[in-house]
Amino acid sequence: MATGKGGGGRLVADRRYSGQAAATQKKSAPKKPPAPRRPPRRQHGFLMRGFLFLWRMIWGVLWRVTAVGALVLAGAVFFFYAKLPPLDDLLDGRARGSVTLLDRDGQVFAWRGETFGSNLTADSVSPHLVNAVVATEDKRFFWHLGVSPRGIISAIRINLAEGRRPFEGNGGSTITQQVAKLLCLGVAYDSAQWKTEAAYESDCRSGGMWRKIKEVPYAMAMEVKYSKKDILTIYFNRAYLGAGARGFEAASQRYFGKSAADVTPAEAAMLAGLLKAPSTYAPTSSMKRARDRAAVVIGLMHDQGYLTDAEAQDALDHPAELSHAAKQNTGGFFADWVMETTPDYLARDTTEDVTIETTLDQKLQAKAEEALAWVFENKVKAGSKAQAAVVVMSADGAVRAMVGGRDKPMAGDFNRATQALRQTGSAFKPFIYAVAMDLGYSPLDYVDDSPWSIYVPGSGTYAPKNYDGKFKGVITLTQALAESRNIPAVKIQELVGRDLVKKVATEFGVATNLADGPALALGASESTLIDMTGAYAGILNGGSSVTPYGLVALKLKGEDTALFGQGGGIGERVITETASHALIYMMTQVIEKGTGTRARLDGREAAGKTGTTNSARDAWFVGFTADYVVGVWIGYDDNTPLTGVTGGGLPAEIWHEVMVRINEGVEPKPLPKEIPASRFSPTPEGFAPPAGTVNPNDFVQPEEVPYFDGSNPQKPGMTEDDLAEQILRDVLGQGN
Repeated sequence: MATGKGGGGRLVADRRYSGQAAATQKKSAPKKPPAPRRPPRRQHGFLMRGFLFLWRMIWGVLWRVTAVGALVLAGAVFFFYAKLPPLDDLLDGRARGSVTLLDRDGQVFAWRGETFGSNLTADSVSPHLVNAVVATEDKRFFWHLGVSPRGIISAIRINLAEGRRPFEGNGGSTITQQVAKLLCLGVAYDSAQWKTEAAYESDCRSGGMWRKIKEVPYAMAMEVKYSKKDILTIYFNRAYLGAGARGFEAASQRYFGKSAADVTPAEAAMLAGLLKAPSTYAPTSSMKRARDRAAVVIGLMHDQGYLTDAEAQDALDHPAELSHAAKQNTGGFFADWVMETTPDYLARDTTEDVTIETTLDQKLQAKAEEALAWVFENKVKAGSKAQAAVVVMSADGAVRAMVGGRDKPMAGDFNRATQALRQTGSAFKPFIYAVAMDLGYSPLDYVDDSPWSIYVPGSGTYAPKNYDGKFKGVITLTQALAESRNIPAVKIQELVGRDLVKKVATEFGVATNLADGPALALGASESTLIDMTGAYAGILNGGSSVTPYGLVALKLKGEDTALFGQGGGIGERVITETASHALIYMMTQVIEKGTGTRARLDGREAAGKTGTTNSARDAWFVGFTADYVVGVWIGYDDNTPLTGVTGGGLPAEIWHEVMVRINEGVEPKPLPKEIPASRFSPTPEGFAPPAGTVNPNDFVQPEEVPYFDGSNPQKPGMTEDDLAEQILRDVLGQGN
C-alpha cells in the first residue's frame, strides 16, 4: 500500500495484476456455492436397530421364498397343464354305463347305475341354469383365475363362527376347484386300488390340507387350458345330482322329463340346489327340502341380478314339479328283479348305456300297491309288522306288476316276491289234482275223507289230519280241493304216485327241491311267490310250463337292434289241455263254494287256491281270471306265526282288491273249463256213494263213479316203488 507525503493523503490500493490478468479474472465463471453440510447421522436405539435388522432378514427371506414359491407354482401349473386331456375326453367320466328301464308302453319308469344324458355345453343349456349354478356356487367365477382367496377367507370365517375347524364345512371352493375334484386331480379310476367307483369318488372328494394345496395349481392349469365356458361344460356333465343322475341333462330328464336346455328358472334353481347335497335335496327323496333349497337359490339369483323382482316372485309362486314318471316312483322291486335276471355284463357291470324294454304296466303296478295298502289300512291292526308280496302276471308269464314288500321301517330292499323261499301249504294241492286229471280222473270222481294212515318205510305211520279236525266221508275230488281237505289230497297223491306229482310240480316251475314224504301233498316244500304265480299261469294257459319274465328286449342306447331278447314265456307242455281245463273248473269251486269265497268277483269268473302252512307262518292266495294271474303272500320276515290269518282270509281279500282294480274296464271273459266224465268203472265191490253224501246242487254226479279210499295193502316183500307201480296199474285198469 502507498501513502502520501506527510501521511494525510488518500489511500490507494496497489495494482497487483496487469490489465490482461484483470480482464481474465472478470470473464471467469462465478464460484460454486459451498456444498451444504450433511446433518449428523441419526442414531437409533438398541431395540430399534435389532428390529430393523430382523425386518431386513425377514424381508430378504420372504421375497426369496415368494419367488421360489412362484416358480414352484408355475412349474406345477405347467405340469398339470401338460397332462390335461382334450375337453371332449372329460365330459363323461363314468367307468360303467347305465340302464334305463321302459314299461310296456315305452315309458321310463326306473334307472339303474348312473345315467348320463348327453354332452351338454355351457351354450346349449338353459341360461337360467348357468345363472343358477354361478349364483349358487361361485359368483366371482368369471373373474378369478381358478382360486378365490376372498372366498376361502370367507369360508374359514363361517366355519369358525359355527364352531367348526377352519377347513371343515364350507371350503370356499370355486367352480373350477370343484371341477378339479370331479376329475380327481387327474387320477384315473383303478379297480385294483379302489374296490368300487363310490370308494374312488369318496377318496377324491375327501378333504385335507395337502389335497387342498394340490387343487390350486390344478385349478389354475384348467383356467389356462380351457375357457370359462369349457370349465362350466365339464361341470354340467360330470356333477352328481342324486337319484343316479350324472350331469344336468340326466337330472333334468330324471326329475322333470325334459332337457336341461328347456328348464324354467324354478327348475334351474332346484337343479342347482342339488349341488350342495344331492341325496338330501333330491325331489324324489323330499320335495319339501328340494323346494326350500330352490327358494334359497332363487333369492341368490335375484340378489345378483339374474332375475327381476317379477321373475323371482313367479319362480317362488310356481315351484318346480316332478314329471309323471318321477312322481309315480313305481316298479322298484320289479326293476331290481329284471336287473337280477339279466346277465351282469349287460346290466350291473355294463360299460355302455343300455335300455331295457320290459313287461311292466305302471297302471297295474300302482293299482296293486294301492290294493295292498288299502287292505292293511282297513283290515289289519295298526302297527302290524307283517309283510306281504303281490305278483300280477299274464298267462304267458309276462309280469305286469310286482310288490316285493310293505314300506316299513327296517324292511330293507329284500324282495319277498322273488327272493323269499316259503312253504306253500295247501296252495300246492292243485298240482296233485293236475296229475290226477292228466291220468284221466274226472273232477266228479270220489274219494273218502275219513281217518286214514299210511306206513312210510323208515319213518313209520303217517296219519294226515284235516285243518278243521272233521271228516266229510265220501266226496268228489272237486269238493276235496274246494274245501282243501288234507286226507283226500294225500290219498290222491299216493294213488297217482309221489314221483309223478314231483315231476309235474317241478315242470310247472314250483320248486326244484321238493319234499320226499307224503307231507309233500300238504305243501311242505318251499317256493317263491313268483314261481307259484308262474305255475298257476301254466294251468291257465292250457297246461304248458311258464318261465316268468320281465325283460322283452335289451338295446344299446340310441340303437334299434336288440342285443338280448325276451327272457321267458311259455315252454313245454306239462299236462293235457283237457286236464288243465278240468283243474280250472275245480279251482273255480274254491272261490265259489270253498275256502276262497272272500276272493269272489262279482260278474267275473275266477279260479284259485288258498294256502296256509303249518303253524300259520305263511298264508297264500294264488288265482286267476281269464286275463291275469295274481299271487299274494303274507307272513313275517322272521317266520313268526301269523295270528288268526289263513290263506282264505287276508291274502284272499288282498287278491280280491287287486283283481277288482286291475280288471277295471276289462270285459269279463269266461274261463276255459271242462268236466270230463269218469273213465273208470266202479270198484269190484260195486260201491256207490251213500245217498245224501253229495249235495246234488253243488256237484253234478256222473252215472258211474269210482271210489278211491287210498287203502292198498302192501304185499309182503313189496317195495315202495313196486307199490306205486301196482297202484298205477290198478287205476289204469292194466292189471298185473
